[in-house]
Amino acid sequence: MSLQSQTPANLAFELSRNAHGRLTLRRASDGVEHVGVLPVRAYPISAPNEGLSLFGTDGHELIWIDHIDQLSADQRQLIEDELAAREFVPTIQRILNVSTFATPSTWTVETDRGPFDLVLKAEEDIRKLEGRTHLLITASDGLQFRVRDSNALDKHSRKLLSRFL
Repeated sequence: MSLQSQTPANLAFELSRNAHGRLTLRRASDGVEHVGVLPVRAYPISAPNEGLSLFGTDGHELIWIDHIDQLSADQRQLIEDELAAREFVPTIQRILNVSTFATPSTWTVETDRGPFDLVLKAEEDIRKLEGRTHLLITASDGLQFRVRDSNALDKHSRKLLSRFL
């Protein structure tokens, strides 16, 4: 069964990597090859598998995908690989230390990507998402960190975090 018969007509396209490793898209509707395609999630934190756009190098949307499951396994893998290379949102697993309970403060954290020191400029840089236990913390340099479930952190980490919430 072809991709065209499984998904909406606007999702009939070929996706591959060229010899230089750049993501390439060819739509069945016009046959034009677009090199350097950029996937962008509409809701990267709250619904990462829903709402995905593929943009051309000119900044125009080429394809809109309602849900990543609409894609073949090969297409999904190419897109996920490209997104993983661009998206860097480490998950905080433990808060080891905070320099002060006033802001700005320096936090020493352990993440899924290794240890890190981040500077929290203001308490407003901690955003509560999804049931208020999922947090998004923005460091002073703009790098974002995620806490998937603040209740799942160890006791010491929860105590430090509670001073800022």
